[in-house]
Amino acid sequence: MDIKLSSGKVKRKKTRKISVGGVAIGGDSLISVQSMTNTDTADVEATVAQIEALAALGCEIVRLAVPDEGAALALKEIKVLASVPLIADIHFDHKLAIKALEAGIDGLRLNPGNIGSVERVREVVKLAKERSVPIRIGVNSGSLEKDLLKKYGGRPTAEAMVESALGHVRILEDSDFRDIKISLKASNVPMTIEAYRILSEVVDYPLHIGITEAGTTFAGTVKSAVGIGALLAEGIGDTLRVSLSGDPREEVRVGFEILKALGLRERGVNVIACPTCGRVKIDCATIARSVEERLSHISEPVDVAVMGCIVNGPGEAEGADVGLAGGDGVVLIYADGKILKKVSEEDAVEVLTEEVLKVVERKRASR
Repeated sequence: MDIKLSSGKVKRKKTRKISVGGVAIGGDSLISVQSMTNTDTADVEATVAQIEALAALGCEIVRLAVPDEGAALALKEIKVLASVPLIADIHFDHKLAIKALEAGIDGLRLNPGNIGSVERVREVVKLAKERSVPIRIGVNSGSLEKDLLKKYGGRPTAEAMVESALGHVRILEDSDFRDIKISLKASNVPMTIEAYRILSEVVDYPLHIGITEAGTTFAGTVKSAVGIGALLAEGIGDTLRVSLSGDPREEVRVGFEILKALGLRERGVNVIACPTCGRVKIDCATIARSVEERLSHISEPVDVAVMGCIVNGPGEAEGADVGLAGGDGVVLIYADGKILKKVSEEDAVEVLTEEVLKVVERKRASR
């Protein structure tokens, strides 16, 4: 049987490129990681603090809820203080979209069909075009138009979501506006995947992907990894948000881990560690967690192996930038494929961390 060789790299579907506050989305640009604040947007101090906490983890775009005039009025001050591009999330009230644009927001998330008459849409589009501000059409399965629900049997479907998105796209295109990106999100993973598959065949606008209302940090991470990962593996997706019920910083961490797992982004420490196994003779789980926590501030891509298995351990440790392999209370420390030293299990975390920091310094010096 002939075996077709693969490069192991994901081939992305070609989309047009747009820019959100200087962050390129689509085309050949990197797949960006987004999150959303859960503060009261009108509370400038708390909102800016959360934006900067997300930015410190590598979050490239942050979305803010703008449900009322107080939130809209706060955007101008927040925009001055924030270090990353900001998107205003607006529903129904076109006046809030106008205020957000006047405040200097970098992007809008809205559905033009939900903000009133054609004249109101044109008013928003005119200002967005003047300021080169893109609009994300955000379709959610939980808020589909009633006529579409009726057409598709009274329940959300992938086809209904796509039809909704295309309807909103036409409204913008009729106003000669094409600085658009689109999202089609459901809490149902297979429905979300199918909707994006269909849409990616009929438009070349960049796609913002995610599983909405995914759940708690644990369950939501699993659903997001499956749904977002499946789409990315098929080359679908230009920017993403992992939606979790909890600290939004976890959304950023999970987003980058999904991209790293597919070789689409390299950022921070990638810990390779033994699973639970009867062959393991050191406390790999504790060592791996401790190393990951100590190195969580690192943005440079570094592979770190924590292995306690005589079968796979030496090979994984040799293949990583820095690694350890050991058993019965003793570990060997590796760097660049070579054994550096033998240390006790008690000293493993300290020594491994020191060696990783040396690698990071060398990477920084070679820039």
